[in-house]
Amino acid sequence: MEDWTLSMVLILVVCGFLAGLIDSVVGGGGLIAIPALLSVGIPLPLLLGSSKLAGSMCSLTSTASFVRSGKINFKLVRTLIPLSVIGAMAGTLTVRQVPSEFLKPLVIVMLIVITIYTLFKKSWGDISTFSAKNGGLRLAGSMAALIIGFYDGFFGPGTGSFLIFAFLMMGFEFVTAAGNAKILNFASNITSLLTFIALGSVSYTHGLILGIPMVIGAIVGSRMAIRNGAAYIRPLFITVTVILIGKQIWDTMH
Repeated sequence: MEDWTLSMVLILVVCGFLAGLIDSVVGGGGLIAIPALLSVGIPLPLLLGSSKLAGSMCSLTSTASFVRSGKINFKLVRTLIPLSVIGAMAGTLTVRQVPSEFLKPLVIVMLIVITIYTLFKKSWGDISTFSAKNGGLRLAGSMAALIIGFYDGFFGPGTGSFLIFAFLMMGFEFVTAAGNAKILNFASNITSLLTFIALGSVSYTHGLILGIPMVIGAIVGSRMAIRNGAAYIRPLFITVTVILIGKQIWDTMH
């Protein structure tokens, strides 16, 4: 689809900014980005790859912001990135062979559990209790990186929420949990994107028009998260997971 109109460009620009603002902190930008791409008539075979192009631009920007702020535990994350990459590549290749629809009920249940747990643990994520010497936590983190990386390549909705929840369970406070999550999310995004590019499933025009405003939104969102900490991230995290639950229930019923 090359017959662009001003309204189509404006849809992608406005939706891209909003998607980047949310996705830069807790993920869930696909809730806005994918419907926006569909509304301007992108061919379905190019939908996921084009969304990954925009999403990769966004996650790179927000990752850079968290890196500059020092809110990433590099000692841990660098050991998890290869697992996230392997998982994402496997997931992207698998989704072309196996329909992802069967995952929706499981995703709904998991998101509900995450939301309820976070709501009742009111002081959760305010301070860090993570210990690098805890081998069990490191093993759990490795398994989470591999599994969530696969999920991101295979299906995707809620990846940011799942990653943040995993790091919170390991004892990180909200800002560092979000920073760690963004760098793993970027690793799985770029891996999935490169796989889609190799398969010829990316529209660069759609991806870039959506991705540039996502970058601007990511800069604004990540700066707000770093400045305001858990007071900003916690309610946004809960809001996005609730919206994700509603979206997955709606898709399952229709």
